[in-house]
Amino acid sequence: MELPQLASFLGVVLATVLFLKAVLRRRRQYNLPPGPKPWPIIGNLNLIGTLPHRSIHALSRQYGPLMQLRFGRVVVLKDYLSTVSLNVITRMVMGKKYLEKEVRDEAGAVITTPEEFKWMIDELFLLNGVLNIGDSIPWLDWMDLQGYIKRMKKLSKMFDRFLEHGYIKRMKKLSKMFDRFLEHVVDEHSERRGHEGESFVVKDMVDVLLQFASDPGLEVKLNREGVKAFTQDLIAGGTESSAVTVEWALSELLKKPEVLAKATEELDRVVGRGRWVTEKDMPSLPYVDAIVKETMRLHPVAPMLVPRLSREDTSINGYDIPAGTRVLVMVWSIGRDPELWEAPEEFMPERFLGSRLDVKGQDYELLPFGSGRRMCPGYSLGLKVIQVSLANLLHGFTWRLPDGVELSMEEIFGLSTPRKFPLEAVMEPKLPAHLYVEA
Repeated sequence: MELPQLASFLGVVLATVLFLKAVLRRRRQYNLPPGPKPWPIIGNLNLIGTLPHRSIHALSRQYGPLMQLRFGRVVVLKDYLSTVSLNVITRMVMGKKYLEKEVRDEAGAVITTPEEFKWMIDELFLLNGVLNIGDSIPWLDWMDLQGYIKRMKKLSKMFDRFLEHGYIKRMKKLSKMFDRFLEHVVDEHSERRGHEGESFVVKDMVDVLLQFASDPGLEVKLNREGVKAFTQDLIAGGTESSAVTVEWALSELLKKPEVLAKATEELDRVVGRGRWVTEKDMPSLPYVDAIVKETMRLHPVAPMLVPRLSREDTSINGYDIPAGTRVLVMVWSIGRDPELWEAPEEFMPERFLGSRLDVKGQDYELLPFGSGRRMCPGYSLGLKVIQVSLANLLHGFTWRLPDGVELSMEEIFGLSTPRKFPLEAVMEPKLPAHLYVEA
């Protein structure tokens, strides 16, 4: 071997030894949480199945409530219920329902149809919720190990979602569609405000946002684009999560007719059969509220809270958490912890009666919306939508499973965790007919 080649070889060996020594020294410095032994390159990805929250929950039973998993290097840089939730949200945010008829401009041109509007919401969640291994290990992206790219292409063909244009162009088109719709909403509210003058009364969230935008004394200025952005976030963020939670609540109630009967009795006693449930009724409906909390315990919309990154070295329960560690809080597992809950797999709303446990992020046993400064900013709106929607569905209809149907409780994993199979149920109206016409 020639001298230059020998020098290069020895240099590589020395660099490798120094690197391994540094890695081993780093590992010895920390008392890391327990966890399964990682494979080279892929880490512990082989242990994560199609339902990651269930896979991680099973691992936590073996390694404890605080464990370490390795996933490679990360560069940090339901149709009817959806309609119900979206109608409630658009009415609260924008003053009226936008899913009953086409939205038109002054010239009569169609801005968006109800079907397009729902599609826009679904498409937004699809484009924001795609997960694949390539995000964690970029050089594996081309292999499509999980088959997600193939599945997305198949879905694109099935739903004619512009496969040939790619995701960036689709997102731009979706953004333009949303912008056109939101421009109409803001114009509509601005015109009403101008016509009413001093007699103007705030009726919804868009009115509130427009008031902020016109306030010269506001410390943080809000312009028209900001109003549209806030409105879009409120609609998109609340629709999917609300529909998923209400669907799970109805599923659990159909499995337990005795719980459904108690909720119906409370609604009949407090509200009566002459009107619909309103937000003001909710403090007088503790059992319905308990059903909502129990549903959020067993079926949190997001089984894992948004990942966090430790900015500096810290420790938890005697274990070291190095700076740069990505931290996941498993809400799904917390809700099934036998040390926190009696009979954790059972749907028992009674556990919340007389309890001060709340979903506002102060009680760590129940964190459907997260906690602290990073908790869901729209939790108050989302909670009200879920409570009122579920209460009215129970109050306005009798519910039962179709004859011969066995209810599956399987779920799928994504940005939210909906049922694997849509809920099928027989619902019959039980209130006076005129209430359904006026609703």
